[in-house]
Amino acid sequence: MARLLVSACLMGQNVRYDGQSKTLLNATLSRWDRLGLLVPFCPELAGGLAVPRLPSEIQPGCNGDDVLASRARVIDAKGGDVTAAFVAGAQSAVECARAHGCSHALLTEASPSCGSSLIYSGDHDGKKRVGMGVTTAALRAAGVTVYGPDDLDALATSFPPKV
Repeated sequence: MARLLVSACLMGQNVRYDGQSKTLLNATLSRWDRLGLLVPFCPELAGGLAVPRLPSEIQPGCNGDDVLASRARVIDAKGGDVTAAFVAGAQSAVECARAHGCSHALLTEASPSCGSSLIYSGDHDGKKRVGMGVTTAALRAAGVTVYGPDDLDALATSFPPKV
């Protein structure tokens, strides 16, 4: 049975950096949850980060691919390098997707881990820019199709795969 990897914060789990969730209320997602098709996962927790934690951003002008290729770092709001935790979390997400047969993922937007089309600027100024997070980059490299919450209708056309 195909399953969908989902950011745990979208499922109401209080795992975000600020100890909050980013619950996505959607009938399709609720139906998939009732059918047991969802695999909630937080790469930042899997990478060893705590809740709450300092907000972190990928360096300006870079994205998740750059972090995975060691061309960029993930820096917290006080200047600490948290790259290793983000890479470890991304690797855990790939392992989780493989273990649960997830060919698709629904990840929260703008996160340095999960952003699929937007991430924060890297300057800790609250601005967003085009880019993808570390986990999104790792999942895509592993062949998992990643969607953001705004793309849920498009996701619903390809998941679950027709049997």
